[in-house]
Amino acid sequence: MWQELRPLGRNSATGGYRRYAWTGADADCRAWFRAQAEARGLAYELDRNGNQWAWLGATGHQDVAPGEAVVTGSHLDSVPDGGAFDGPLGVVSSFAALDELRRRGADPAKPLAIVNFGDEEGARFGLACVGSRLTAGALTPEAARELRDADGVSLPQAMERAGYDPDTIGPDPERLATIGAFVELHVEQGRALDLSGDPVGVASAIWPHGRWRFDFHGEANHAGTTRLEDRRDPMLSYAATVLAAREQARLAGALATFGKISVEPNGVNAIPSLVRGWLDSRAADQETLDTVVHGIEQAAAERAARDGVDLSVVRESFTPVVEFEHALRDELSTILGKTAERPVPVLGTGAGHDAGILSGTVPTAMLFVRNPTGVSHSPAEAAEEDDCTAGVLALADVLEGLACR
Repeated sequence: MWQELRPLGRNSATGGYRRYAWTGADADCRAWFRAQAEARGLAYELDRNGNQWAWLGATGHQDVAPGEAVVTGSHLDSVPDGGAFDGPLGVVSSFAALDELRRRGADPAKPLAIVNFGDEEGARFGLACVGSRLTAGALTPEAARELRDADGVSLPQAMERAGYDPDTIGPDPERLATIGAFVELHVEQGRALDLSGDPVGVASAIWPHGRWRFDFHGEANHAGTTRLEDRRDPMLSYAATVLAAREQARLAGALATFGKISVEPNGVNAIPSLVRGWLDSRAADQETLDTVVHGIEQAAAERAARDGVDLSVVRESFTPVVEFEHALRDELSTILGKTAERPVPVLGTGAGHDAGILSGTVPTAMLFVRNPTGVSHSPAEAAEEDDCTAGVLALADVLEGLACR
């Protein structure tokens, strides 16, 4: 499975992946998912938001009683030039875990499903977890229809071009009502497991996090003729804000990153008229996150005033702290503890996931697989084969414990 999926959407120049929502690479990944489902005799289902489902013990969600289904899976899309494991490891491991259950002769007493949530990374339209947000009602259809990519293509237009009906998008409470437990396996995006020496861990919580757009409006002018003291240069304000973000995060023990920027008119010999930068910030608790973002906004406003630049800040997305359901989290720890030589570590994460979006509606939990370098969202992202196998076996144990007699 891994070898079949590996070349899809891979950029030969960078070695990274460009699997953006509703593109050709995304279609290839979706075709791979459907082929894996059908090869195993699973019932394939596409929901109203373009998320893919593969069912064992049911022909679709309409056959499942409330709270009966045990669901696992993740996503197949990527950030720009992302790594091979973020998202796909969870989907591949889900199919492999089902194969392991069959090898064991396990007898599921509950319907099992594997899901591929669409547009988790938000690389194309700027909002993460679009597929799960729509399904959970955390994103309204009206707001989703306003999403546009860098070329001005709207989400409905992209879906329609890919052969899907955008008129159906929206909350899917009947489907979510069937889920008694959702368990997402993911490569760890950090080094906690590497430092502890454990191949697999259980998630405790997801830090609150969000994305903010900073628009610095200055005055375009000639780079070779305009005196420094006559300039209204938004790039200076932006640069100072980037440094302020790093300092605010360092002082608070939080994270803040300006990782995306657009410049107008974007000429080497032109002072910009507009610099637009996107801030990603995360912290262990809401109060700390609020303090960090407020500090960054204040520093940006002070520098912009000094530079004669106008500033506007828009919060484009936000996810509050997610405490995974303690009962399900503890059940996973108990199941895995039966075969482990020592207690399975329980750890928090600063990365967002579909499991976090669904946690407000259904019981959710996560498993992490060791990442030896901690690098993620990069072609250098890695996981050892033995650790990936340990993740599959752990997920199989969990599914057996939750769904089988």
